[in-house]
Amino acid sequence: MQLLPVPVRRFAAWCAVVLLAAGVGYVAIRLCEELRTAVTPALLALLGTALLRPLHRRLVAAHVQRSLAAGLTCVAVVAVVGGAGYIVVAALIDSGDQIVASLRTAAQDLADHFGAAGTSLDDLAGNARELLGKFGGTAASGVISGVSVVGETIAMAVLALLLVFFFLRDSDRAVTTVRAMVPHRGADTAEAIARRAFGAVEGFMRGTTLIALIDAVCITVGLLVLDVPGAVGLGALVFVGAYIPYLGAFISGAVAVLVALADRGFGIALWALGVVVAVQLLEGHVLQPMVQSRTVQMHPALVLLALTAGASVAGILGLLLAVPLTAAAFGIFHELQGRYAAPAAPSAPDPSTGKSPPPSSPPADS
Repeated sequence: MQLLPVPVRRFAAWCAVVLLAAGVGYVAIRLCEELRTAVTPALLALLGTALLRPLHRRLVAAHVQRSLAAGLTCVAVVAVVGGAGYIVVAALIDSGDQIVASLRTAAQDLADHFGAAGTSLDDLAGNARELLGKFGGTAASGVISGVSVVGETIAMAVLALLLVFFFLRDSDRAVTTVRAMVPHRGADTAEAIARRAFGAVEGFMRGTTLIALIDAVCITVGLLVLDVPGAVGLGALVFVGAYIPYLGAFISGAVAVLVALADRGFGIALWALGVVVAVQLLEGHVLQPMVQSRTVQMHPALVLLALTAGASVAGILGLLLAVPLTAAAFGIFHELQGRYAAPAAPSAPDPSTGKSPPPSSPPADS
């Protein structure tokens, strides 16, 4: 090894570090995948705690007991999420028949103008019944699997809500817990890293909520002006979907345009599409740079890469968790960089005296 040049040895050392980090990361991802029923609620609970902590702090500052304040915060979350879900489902149910009728009319027009022999709607319906008869067992097993997935999702949601309650109630002990988990010499560094990571996640959730609220209000006003039914429910869907970057906005916007097409026709649907696109452009070019740049310093290209990696690893859940986890990782990196940065080079000696000037003292903390 001593025969190799110094640059080659440094390159080999960095390769070993990268391979070791990649191996540890792969093992961690595999463990999280195997323990997803416990890891997923914990991560979601951390996001919820970062979002709800200001409300909990205000309740505690108003002399509300910590457990009661955490319980009231969780009840408020259930009320808001449940109310938004009810509004969205009610709006979609009210417009469901119209959406189906519009799709059926569009399919009939396509079949009349472009369909060939054997491709009419009656033929398609007959083929569908035949396929359903052949693969009925597979469909039944799929339904059973879907029911189990729904049950698992509900169980994880309940566990996440309980974890939010405990995280909020015991947040004052978090620093003591972190310091107790590491050796005494590294306690200060561990506390600083934890604060920086949680602060990055809290800033991301706060900025995302503000952007989601602005998007929902703008799209709701636009749909009300266009007299689209269920505008409030569609606005609630936009608000919820904004927490899943890009994909949530696409799905909620597509639903709004579809409802407008079903009830108001093609022209109003185009206007609704224009409203959705305008709001998304406002978000991407104005709101995201102004809001998120003050909370999470991440380039849009890095956000896209994080979303792609998250989707490839964990699907929709990966899209939801990719950006806040990346923000936390960058917060940790910046904290370590500030703590272990190389010291400044000594100043050159003064030619008149031949002595180096004394080092300047750091500014006092305000």
